Amino acid sequence: MQGKQSVQLLNIQADERVFADMANDDANPCLSCGACCQYFRVSMYMGEMASSPGGTVPDELVSRVNPYIVCMKGTEAGHGRCIALRGEVGKPGIHCAIYAQRPSPCREYRVWSNDGSPNPDCQRLRAKIGLPPLPAMPG
Repeated sequence: MQGKQSVQLLNIQADERVFADMANDDANPCLSCGACCQYFRVSMYMGEMASSPGGTVPDELVSRVNPYIVCMKGTEAGHGRCIALRGEVGKPGIHCAIYAQRPSPCREYRVWSNDGSPNPDCQRLRAKIGLPPLPAMPG
């Protein structure tokens, strides 16, 4: 990341949720990590499924949890790899196959806090897979 600035773009939605988008280049620490996609359960309301009005998440990639909630396949019990994750965790090139259609928990997950400090959960998971800690957000 030397010589580049990694940017976390925050998009405020009409309902005041904040979605985080990351640059799609080698300055993005997520593109050589992927730990969150392998450790967290990714649950959402069924309304986020592509078969629902306004939904984007492909139906075939989710498992039903109850009549209202689904989760990304592979993450049902937590500590499982998301079905949309491509590549090897902790290696360059890892990415989400449905990044543009990813569910709200993934959109809301932030690598850096408002003050620019790294997310403690992100730091913990990076350490677990042998990656160095992230520095504070440049800027």
